[in-house]
Amino acid sequence: MTASTADDQRVRLDKWLWAARFYKTRTLAKEAIEGGKVHYNSQRCKPGKLVEAGAKLTLRLGWQEKVVIVDDISDRRRGAPEAQKLYHETEESAKKREEMAWQRKTMQAAQLPPARRPSKKDRRDIQRFREQNGL
Repeated sequence: MTASTADDQRVRLDKWLWAARFYKTRTLAKEAIEGGKVHYNSQRCKPGKLVEAGAKLTLRLGWQEKVVIVDDISDRRRGAPEAQKLYHETEESAKKREEMAWQRKTMQAAQLPPARRPSKKDRRDIQRFREQNGL
């Protein structure tokens, strides 16, 4: 890996997120930063923010929220095993993600699917109900 310390190399936040494989393209990384889904040291920032080793990043990726610490800096996108060496996730973040995943799984299991599809008469009744109640 040709990554080096922050003294030798200056890398934009959007480029680092792309190199660390959080986003498939730099454009997606830029849009996430501008949309407030990425916080650098607990503050909103711009895509051009220079990344420093030891910085704390909070990333919202879909349902998940990850808190990672920057270990190394690289502007090159490499394989996933090498990209994972650029950061580490905090223990609290990992625990919280696992707990949230478990909650989503149990909520999904609690919702029972309908026993059968609605019949033609059932669909008419549903449509009539929606029209009467303005839904």
